[in-house]
Amino acid sequence: MSDSNHLFDSLPYYDNDLDQFPGLREKVDREFAREAKPPAALHPRVPPPIALFEKNPLLKAELERVESHQPFPRLDTLRYQLPAPPTPGSDEEWKNALKNAQAQLEHQRIRQTNLQLLQTYGSNAWRIHNYLLENTVKQTEKALEEMKELTVEVNRERKNTQTRLGKELNSLETRWTELISNVLQIELANSALDAEVNRLNKREAELAELAR
Repeated sequence: MSDSNHLFDSLPYYDNDLDQFPGLREKVDREFAREAKPPAALHPRVPPPIALFEKNPLLKAELERVESHQPFPRLDTLRYQLPAPPTPGSDEEWKNALKNAQAQLEHQRIRQTNLQLLQTYGSNAWRIHNYLLENTVKQTEKALEEMKELTVEVNRERKNTQTRLGKELNSLETRWTELISNVLQIELANSALDAEVNRLNKREAELAELAR
């Protein structure tokens, strides 16, 4: 901003031509309407979107469900039921029912083990998880505040620079107007002097003719 080699062809913080000339805003709006629409494709330097959960189809499907605002599917409770085979049932049907009952029993045993582990270690793990989340939130909020302060500082510096340059341009424009006015006055004075010289020369020639 401080380099004198920079070219400032627009001072949005200082220029107020659109407010001074109402008809100018209509012309600008017409020019914007004539411009081509921005391309739908992103700039080549913009990185491609990150594909999440490519190696985990279950999480990927769940993410797609949440993004599409689909309701959460109802739990399948059929596998937790113990339907008895029809009476009279065949040996194969009774064997399948027995396998289902054993699977349900094993499932309940695993759930009981998980609940015991959760009661023993779950609270500490949850506290650690919350602590890590709080630390991440603090770091993110700090980074956000620093970015906001940097943005405000950049805009403040830009506004001060443009205000200074705008005043300097107005001063130069006023000085230019004064110089142009002085030049015009000098040209008018020169024209008046030329006319007066021509008149005197003509008068001198007339007097010379009379002296003869």
